[in-house]
Amino acid sequence: MSNSPRRRWLGLVFISIAVSLIIVDSTIVNVAIPSIVEDLGITSTEVQWVQEAYTLVFASLLLVFGTLADRFGRRRMLLIGVVIFALSSVAAALAPSGGLLILARLVQGVGGAMVLPTTLSLINATFRGKERGIAFAVWGSTIGGMAAVGPLLGGWLTTDFSWRWAFGINIPLGILIIVGVLFTVAESRDSAIRRIDVVGAALSVITFAALVFGLIEGRTYGWWTTGTPFVIGDWTWPWTISPIPFAFAIALLGIVGFIAWGLHRQRQGQGQSTLIAFSLFRIPSFRNGNVAAMVVSLGEFGIILSLPLWLQFVIGFDALQTGFILLALAIGSFVASGFAGASSGRFSPVAIVRVGIAAEIVGVAGLGFVIAPDTSWPLLLPFLFVYGFGVGLATAQLTGVVLADVPVESSGQGSGTQSTARQVGSALGIAILGTVLFTSTAGILGAKLDDRGLSATDRDTIVSSVVDSAGAAIAGLEASPTTTDIADDAKAAFSDGTRYAAFTAAGFLALGLAATLSLGSGKREDEDLLSETNKLS
Repeated sequence: MSNSPRRRWLGLVFISIAVSLIIVDSTIVNVAIPSIVEDLGITSTEVQWVQEAYTLVFASLLLVFGTLADRFGRRRMLLIGVVIFALSSVAAALAPSGGLLILARLVQGVGGAMVLPTTLSLINATFRGKERGIAFAVWGSTIGGMAAVGPLLGGWLTTDFSWRWAFGINIPLGILIIVGVLFTVAESRDSAIRRIDVVGAALSVITFAALVFGLIEGRTYGWWTTGTPFVIGDWTWPWTISPIPFAFAIALLGIVGFIAWGLHRQRQGQGQSTLIAFSLFRIPSFRNGNVAAMVVSLGEFGIILSLPLWLQFVIGFDALQTGFILLALAIGSFVASGFAGASSGRFSPVAIVRVGIAAEIVGVAGLGFVIAPDTSWPLLLPFLFVYGFGVGLATAQLTGVVLADVPVESSGQGSGTQSTARQVGSALGIAILGTVLFTSTAGILGAKLDDRGLSATDRDTIVSSVVDSAGAAIAGLEASPTTTDIADDAKAAFSDGTRYAAFTAAGFLALGLAATLSLGSGKREDEDLLSETNKLS
C-alpha cells in the first residue's frame, strides 16, 4: 500500500474516527444512565459498574494489546478491536437486565483496549517530525471534542428513540472505520519476534480488577467490617472483616509482583519481552509524563459521571437537554484545538499542558461552587466551556510529550503504557468520585431526615432508595404530597454530593498540575534525545 502524504492524512481521519467510537460510547452512556436506571431498575452500584466494567477491562488489557499489536500487526489489531466493539454494542443494545448489560460492557472493554493503543502506535509509526506533532494534536482534539459531543448525541438518541440506540449507533460507525482503515492505513509491526509476557498480563489484570472492585464496592460491603453480605452463588463471605481490605491487599501484591516480574524478565534478556518496556522509563519525558497523565485523569472525566445524574434527577432536565448543556464542553474543546494549532512553536508543549490543566481546575471547581438544587443552567455554561477548553489543550499536548522521544519500534508498548496510565487514572477517578457522590449524599440526607424526626427504619429506607437508584427515586418522593419536603432534602443532599465530587476532581487536577512540574520546560536538545535513544537500542 502506498504511503503517500494524502493517504497518510486520510488514514488519520479514520484512525481518529476509531478513537471517536470508544470515546463517544463512554460519554453517551453517561447521559443514558438515568434512562437505563428507570428502564432496567439497576442500583447505584450497578450504575458505577456499567461504567467501570468497561473501564476496568479497558485499563487492564491496554498493555497486553499494545504489545500484541507490535508483534502481530497494529492495523490488524485495530480492525479486530472494532469488530469486537461493534458486536458487543449489539449485545448491550439488546440487554434485558443490568447484569447482561454489564457483561456486554465487559466485552466492549476488550474491543476498546485493542483500539486505543493501536491508534496511537499507528500514528507514531506513520508520521515523523512536525507531522507527528500535528497528528497527535488531531488525535487528542478528537478525544476532547468527542468526549463532549457524545452527551448531545446520547441525549438525542435517548430522548427521541431509546437508550438502546446509544449503543446501536456504534454499528454504522464500526463499518465506516473498517472500510476506511483497510483502504488508507498501512500495516506496521515490530520486526523483532518476542514471546508474550503471559504472567505479566495476568498480574496486571488481577491488580486493576482488585483495586477498582475495592473502590467501588467499599461502601456496599464495608471498608473494614462486613456490612452487606458478600455473596457469590451459594457461597457467602464468612468473616467479620470485609472483603474490601483483602481486595486492596491483592492489588498491592499484584503491582509489586508485576514490577518484580517485569524487572526479572528484563534482566534475563535473550528476547524476553515485558508488558511494559521498563527501559522506556529512562526517558524523562516518558516517565514524568505518564505520572502526570495518570494523576490528571483521576480528576478529568470523573465529574461526567455525576453531572448528568444531577441535571436530570435534581434539576429535572431530560437527556436531550442535558446533552445540550454539556455541549459547552465540546465547544471549549474545539476552541482549544484551534488555540493549540495557533500556538504551535510559540509555546512549549509542557506550557500548553499546564495552561490546559489550570483551565480544567477553574472549570470544575467553578461547577462545584454553583451547583445547588435551584441552580440556573446558564450559570453552568461558562465553567463547562473553560473545563472543555482545558481538556482539549491538555489531552493532545500531554500525549505528544509522553511519546515524543519513544523509538518507533517500541511505539506499541509506549502508547499502551501511556493509554494505561490515563485509563487507570480514569477508572480510579470514576470509582473514587462515584463513591464520594453516593457516600456523601447518603450521609447528608440521613442527617436531614434525622432532623425531621424520622425513625431509623424510615430514614434508612428513604436514603437507600435515593442512593441505590442513583437519584431516580427523587421524582417519586416529589410526586407524593406527603414526601415533598423529603424530596427537597434529597435534592439538596444529591446537589451537595455532586459538589463534593467536583471539588475532589479539582483536587486531583491540582495534583496533576503539580506533577507536570517534573516535566521541565518540554524542550530537549537533540544530543540529549540521541543519548536517551541509544540507551534503549
